[in-house]
Amino acid sequence: MKLLEGKTAVITGAARGIGSAIALKYASEGANIAVTDLVINEVAEALIKDLEAMGVKAKAYVSDASKYGQTEEVVKQIMEDFGQIDILVNNAGITKDTLLMRMSEDQWDAVITVNLKSVFNFTKAVQPVMLKQRSGSIINMSSVVGVSGNAGQSNYSASKAGMIGFTKSISKEVGSRGIRCNAIAPGFIETEMTAKLPEDVKKVWVQQIPLRRGGSPEDVANTALFLASDLSSYVTGQVVHVCGGMNT
Repeated sequence: MKLLEGKTAVITGAARGIGSAIALKYASEGANIAVTDLVINEVAEALIKDLEAMGVKAKAYVSDASKYGQTEEVVKQIMEDFGQIDILVNNAGITKDTLLMRMSEDQWDAVITVNLKSVFNFTKAVQPVMLKQRSGSIINMSSVVGVSGNAGQSNYSASKAGMIGFTKSISKEVGSRGIRCNAIAPGFIETEMTAKLPEDVKKVWVQQIPLRRGGSPEDVANTALFLASDLSSYVTGQVVHVCGGMNT
């Protein structure tokens, strides 16, 4: 039997990168997949087709994860379509990097709202479902910079650090009802976002990583699979670093 057979996973910001890799990994282990994103374009539609080709039910939903009203509505729709939510992956996120002295209030607010408030929104909206089921796994996509910080990313670092505190608090609130809440802290992962970095910047990053390479979205997806499955049934309130040792 596959690790996630008969389960339904909700993944925010799943059209590409890490979110897409997690969706494909979960589907390969039998999970039905609901993905949400700000815009459902041809990339997201192609992902849904790939997921359905794996023999699972999959559907994409337009939703601004930073707005609670929209989040409530999309969770309600997902329940109508799938009948259950067993796994929530809070993956939606943006960056607006610059030094604090140049950072505008709008740049600060946008990153905090999309990255951190979205985690509050979806976790709160999904919580009644999981409480009724007396089971569930919530996985929050944090970052190593949420632990160590990074110059030029005070907004992003703050949002990811807040996610860690949120994860630990929620794990204590819902653990007695069979719901687990963990965070993943990826390091330098090779995605479309990091592909835009200058080569000299990438080289500096790689030299700081003991494994001397960037990670892949699948490296993160494998950890997300572990945390979603019963393999991690006694793991909650933890931050799992997927960083090649750069944050040790």
